[in-house]
Amino acid sequence: MNAVTLRSSDTEWISPIGTAVADDHARNLVEDPEYRAIWEARRPQAEIARRAIHRRGELGLTRAEVAQRMGTSVAVVARIENGQHPSSTDVLRRLAHALDMRLVIGFETGPADDPVRDIAAV
Repeated sequence: MNAVTLRSSDTEWISPIGTAVADDHARNLVEDPEYRAIWEARRPQAEIARRAIHRRGELGLTRAEVAQRMGTSVAVVARIENGQHPSSTDVLRRLAHALDMRLVIGFETGPADDPVRDIAAV
């Protein structure tokens, strides 16, 4: 494990914990093809999780409050927010509604750098 070194004007501090998670993640994306493949496969769930957590924070809601608004359990909200599990369109629609948002789903055609998008609110 690599140590994290921070320097101020006259002192040096080495973290007893090791590298930051973001540093490990960035290194693994570059160095480990299997890690990169797993990350790419989970990217949609991670993006949904990031947005849900951010929006919940903006609204000042707890997981329990979001779960109540969705008509589900706190465990379901936790699974969404951990970004490791895919969710059905129905669950995502209820999440969006609970967070005062709309779920929009679409398709893209054409080149990735200039896609044509066809989207619908569900």
